[in-house]
Amino acid sequence: MVTPGDPGDTDPVHDQRGAGELLREWRLRRGLSQLELSVRAGVSSRHVSFVETGRTVPSSTMVLRLSDQLNIPLRERNRLLIAAGHAPAYRQHSLDDPELAAAHTALRRIVDGHMPYPALAVDHKWNMLFANSAAEVFFDGVDPELLSPPINMMRVGLHPKGFANRLRNLDRVRAFLLPRLARQAAQTGDADLTDLYRELAAFGEPGPVRIDTADIALPIELEHRGTVLRLFNTITTFGAAFDVTLDDIAVEAYFPADPGTASHLRALAESG
Repeated sequence: MVTPGDPGDTDPVHDQRGAGELLREWRLRRGLSQLELSVRAGVSSRHVSFVETGRTVPSSTMVLRLSDQLNIPLRERNRLLIAAGHAPAYRQHSLDDPELAAAHTALRRIVDGHMPYPALAVDHKWNMLFANSAAEVFFDGVDPELLSPPINMMRVGLHPKGFANRLRNLDRVRAFLLPRLARQAAQTGDADLTDLYRELAAFGEPGPVRIDTADIALPIELEHRGTVLRLFNTITTFGAAFDVTLDDIAVEAYFPADPGTASHLRALAESG
């Protein structure tokens, strides 16, 4: 089991660390040496060392160059720039902001266009932003407390009061999602994701589960109104995002894994 790293548990609002220390943390999180990062970024390892120790204040261009090589999320790049004394480089708007109207419309079309199969958009903390009507199959019987905004899809899926009690293959789903959440928390340093992992892991870590290497995605077996739905999903992110909010968004699209599931979902859509 991968365990989230404690260094990332600092509240960003009160984090007073310098840019060098933050960059060093990201480098270590990515498993790179100073030499490896310097080669990738096209600078000397001496310069990387001076930046990390605070002997050199990196320019905004250098912060962004190193961030590119470390695959740092846009919101964290802004944080690094501020720590180095520079202005943020990336905008951040609410998804309802007129500036993101075109992107919001496109996301809605992707999600709604997946009907009659479930699809939903989530942010980087797995909070649901919106979903199509087919996604209601996940929310039947879920405790209303878990459906109070923001609806966290990891929590809804793995919490005993969520749809975990309708999963025929809960152990397999848990064995797939918990390590994934742990890795995400460790790789991003997000304290909220670390807390979410610890909360959900407390309900029981999975035992050994055989994973079929022929599966291209996690299969989900979900009971719904007397029928066992067999689904698999894909996750789409947007690598050309120009705004922090868009960089954080992913679309989860679910597909039927057998004809019976497809028929059930089509019937639900036709019945309204």
